[in-house]
Amino acid sequence: MKLKRYSAIIFLTFIISICFSCEKEVLKIYIAENGDDTATGTKEHPLRTIQKARDLALSSNTDATVEVILENGTYYLSKPIVFGPEHSGSKLKPITYKAANLGKAIISGGTQLFPEWVPHKDGVYKAVIPADIELIDQLYVDGHNQRMARFPNAVENKNVFETWDLLHTDAADGEKDPLSPERIASWQNPQGAYVHAMHAALWGDMHWLVKGKNDDSRLILDGGWQNNRPSPMHPRYRMIEHVFEELDVPEEWFYDKANKTLYYYPKPNTDLLKAKIEVVRLQNLIEFKGTIENPVKYINFQGLVFRHAARSFMKNKEPLLRSDWTTFRGGAMLFTNTEDCAILDCEFDQLGGNSIFVNNYNRRIKIKGCYIHQSGASGVAFVGDPKMVRNPIFRYGPQEYETMDKTPGPKGKNYPEDCLVEDCIITMTGRFEKQTAPVQISMSSKITVSHCSIYDVPRAGINISEGTFGGHIIEYCDVFNTVLETGDHGSFNSWGRDRFWTPDIVRTAEEVAKDSTLPYLDMVRPNIIRNSRWRCDHGWDIDLDDGSSRYRIYNNLLLNGGLKMREGYDRIAFNNIIINNSLHPHVWYPNSGDVFVRNIISAAYKPAVMSRGIAADGKWGKQLDYNFFTTHESDRTHFEKNQTDMNSMVGDPKFINPEEGDFRVAPDSPVLKIGFKNFPMNEFGVISERLKQIAKQPIMPKLQEISETGSSTIYEWNMCVVKDVETMEERSAAGLTSTSGVMLLSVPGYSTLSRSGLQTGDVIISYNGKPIRDFEHLKYVLSKNKAAKQLEFGVMKNQKEIKIKIEL
Repeated sequence: MKLKRYSAIIFLTFIISICFSCEKEVLKIYIAENGDDTATGTKEHPLRTIQKARDLALSSNTDATVEVILENGTYYLSKPIVFGPEHSGSKLKPITYKAANLGKAIISGGTQLFPEWVPHKDGVYKAVIPADIELIDQLYVDGHNQRMARFPNAVENKNVFETWDLLHTDAADGEKDPLSPERIASWQNPQGAYVHAMHAALWGDMHWLVKGKNDDSRLILDGGWQNNRPSPMHPRYRMIEHVFEELDVPEEWFYDKANKTLYYYPKPNTDLLKAKIEVVRLQNLIEFKGTIENPVKYINFQGLVFRHAARSFMKNKEPLLRSDWTTFRGGAMLFTNTEDCAILDCEFDQLGGNSIFVNNYNRRIKIKGCYIHQSGASGVAFVGDPKMVRNPIFRYGPQEYETMDKTPGPKGKNYPEDCLVEDCIITMTGRFEKQTAPVQISMSSKITVSHCSIYDVPRAGINISEGTFGGHIIEYCDVFNTVLETGDHGSFNSWGRDRFWTPDIVRTAEEVAKDSTLPYLDMVRPNIIRNSRWRCDHGWDIDLDDGSSRYRIYNNLLLNGGLKMREGYDRIAFNNIIINNSLHPHVWYPNSGDVFVRNIISAAYKPAVMSRGIAADGKWGKQLDYNFFTTHESDRTHFEKNQTDMNSMVGDPKFINPEEGDFRVAPDSPVLKIGFKNFPMNEFGVISERLKQIAKQPIMPKLQEISETGSSTIYEWNMCVVKDVETMEERSAAGLTSTSGVMLLSVPGYSTLSRSGLQTGDVIISYNGKPIRDFEHLKYVLSKNKAAKQLEFGVMKNQKEIKIKIEL
């Protein structure tokens, strides 16, 4: 008995000694708002700045795990905090910067002002600002972002560009056009203002800095480079901000830099003597700067709030290969050359540019449990070095096949790889830049996005700019309320304008027929989209655009917009549920290798320009079969001539509880006979209880009775077959800015239209600079020019407008 008691005492002493030594292995450094950087950094004598804590951790020369603990408060930064390789932790001894209380420690790129307000006029107040404030990018009053003085004025609960839908602004309407000479004449000095406009086709936006105005009341502008497929300003969707004369409604402000005077129009009953006034100055808050040979390692941030970073739209210049994007390599948190760093349970709130930017070489970066909202640009961006891409091209256009480097894969390793975004809410991004996304991936490898809730954004929820270099996994995500301010896009969007691709569908198919490895040179691994829920009410749920190849799409619930597959190779979609919609095949290549099997769909396929590149026998892809149509037998058989769905079925799928979002099928469902397998309906989106409590859910659609497939009116003209442009699918396939024009469905080589240079898939869109609405309008134009031997028309060919003289 005594021996047993003695052994127990020894064992207990051993456990206590281990716990004591574990406690000694953690070096805790404390920071507080009222701390002192000459203090020791203990809880009783905290430091004041993160920079000092970083340096103390470096100089401590300890083998312990380091925790830098930020007490409640706001920590205003005078410059970005930079972490180099010398500040690294290790796998067993990481360094963590964490909040003492979750969400109560705020790192800010702004500064607090204490202005002495005096009345100006008409409800506007003014105050002289300290001399060291060179630029005010944003103004916050009691934590809320205020608007620069602007026209058109904002509308409550509407974002910048949504306002214009209500105003129906047109360039010809001087009263409503923000750039009319009459309005510009009323501004004494608009220098320093910004003009924001949508792309003519709503493919994102563009921005200009006003340098002054001419004697004829036209603005002198610098900018417009923010879109890699540039266009003129949209004539309707545009606005101007930071003009003194437009300071006319509450919550607007103007900063007179020359006189260091801030003007502000407060809401009624605002007590400016008590209001907290903050302005934004910094663009990046935290920067990791290593080298590929000596990266920054094992530094974590946990439980913190990042707020107040400057807008970046005028620095968004770098084209991302042949995608529609340009980018700015910056963000509130900027990773360059790091390994094994993490952002855990943090909030990114009202940041003017990108919230998190993972730049070039980075490995195993983890972003988990975060709430990212009101970002000016993207939420999380992974962007590699274009020097790693073989035969890079930086603008939409053709490829030089004769000089192509056919070595597979990247040239080096200067790109993000094996990174993770997990269990995050990312919402209301793109507040100032519309060609952005909650998650953006470009020139990267093996990025995983898992269990994320993404919604309320102007363009795609997740965007992959090109095939370089593949291996990405999108899983268990909930993505909805997307494409709210743009067009021709999806909740998920991708492009694949890689080495193999050129806008000429026929030319690309000819080159791939010579060398079947071409589509795989850059896309070295397949991308996977699985077990996710998608809803887009203004485009497609999943949009595989130009050239997107080597995708595996399965176990997805598509609630509204369907699945679009534009030209590409080796896409396999199976075991998906598409509610109130279908597959949208656009401009497929012959022998594309595409597979669409064992899916539940709610309408006939919705093709666009499929006659241009399909195989001689009319077959679409490798296999479109064994699907289940919830509508009509005629939907199943409608495209039999294209060798589709010979073994597919039609009937009631017997969804278990579609009103509540449970689209599993009952055990006796006929769907099971085609090989369909149920997948979970309760695993989409965030999983941590803290985030589940605030995450939105998509609206479940009512199951629609889809009418039987109809057909458009087809016309014969000059030995060719044409039709009116009538659908979003046709508009997207041709790259049009409006749903109008005459599409050529068949142009025989012996026809006069062929001799004029027209091809199948071209669209006649204008004559004498004026739009051609439809075929009846085209006939009217021809009738008015009967004596002419030829007429010059505007034609959209390979998504590029050209002029062609047509023989009559």
